Amino acid sequence: DQPRSRGLGDVYKRQAHKQGLIEAVSDGQLWELYVTMVPHKDALDKFIDNAIAHHENGQGLVFATIDKVSNKVVGSTRFMDAKPTYKRVEIGFTFIAQSYQRTNINTEAKLLMLTHAFETLGLNRVQFLTDVLNQASRNAILRIGAKQEGILRSHMQMIDGRIRDSVIFGITSDEWPEVKQSLIHKLVINQC
Repeated sequence: DQPRSRGLGDVYKRQAHKQGLIEAVSDGQLWELYVTMVPHKDALDKFIDNAIAHHENGQGLVFATIDKVSNKVVGSTRFMDAKPTYKRVEIGFTFIAQSYQRTNINTEAKLLMLTHAFETLGLNRVQFLTDVLNQASRNAILRIGAKQEGILRSHMQMIDGRIRDSVIFGITSDEWPEVKQSLIHKLVINQC
């Protein structure tokens, strides 16, 4: 069986995935969730420009998440806050269309990204941050196999002005083999 997601698609070209991203964020009106920072469908040009700029200056690498069965863009995720000197990176700014949430698509994308981070780049750590109020995201990160490490108080200001506490999770290179086997097992079980 082939994986359902391309996960690590090409960095956004100006229009290559724009319409798919509009459809993805519109599926559930993801920008209305107060515990996330998903761009409004009318603000995707700025989101794409930001993704390209971060790629060009080495601050991040953004991917479109594509369902291979339908060839449909269903979300986005990125490597960000990379610290090569310290051999660590963050995976974040992930959003998935509502109708694709709690499917294998995000699990597969994270398996691809984590494999690249640990096995190709040789990193020691991958971290994830989410809003302390975003229980769905917290649960998803735990399901991937990351461990909750703490809460960063008054970590950032949200678009609406709310001061957000963020929960930090991590996976280390020592934990990676077990996390990888667990992710593969989840994908195999859910395809039966």
